[in-house]
Amino acid sequence: MSKRKPYTRELPTDWWMKQLFYTKYMLREGSSVFITIYSLILAWGLLRLSQGEVAFNGWLESLHNPVAVIFHLFALAFALYHTVTWFSLAPKAVDLWIKGKRLDDKIIVSGHYAAFVAATVFCLLVIML
Repeated sequence: MSKRKPYTRELPTDWWMKQLFYTKYMLREGSSVFITIYSLILAWGLLRLSQGEVAFNGWLESLHNPVAVIFHLFALAFALYHTVTWFSLAPKAVDLWIKGKRLDDKIIVSGHYAAFVAATVFCLLVIML
């Protein structure tokens, strides 16, 4: 057995804060924690809804807590950041060619935003009516 020690490169804990690209990447990946917790809160609400009106109203009342409101604002901010970064990646995933020319990235991103706005308006109309 060899007594040599393999080289291990030192990596400081703040490596991702030294370049803006890595900072944005880590924020995007870290946003998944908030989105997961938010999804669990919604699933908890569905569970309470299945248990009856009193349980559901108790769940709704718990959402009026200032900590819950602040958490939901953070979750909304991270969800919007995640959406913007995801739409900016869309041209890398969608390779559309029309009449022998590649479709411009701005058109692809604009199409995603238009679909996002249309889906949001549709959901708001369904909720309001």
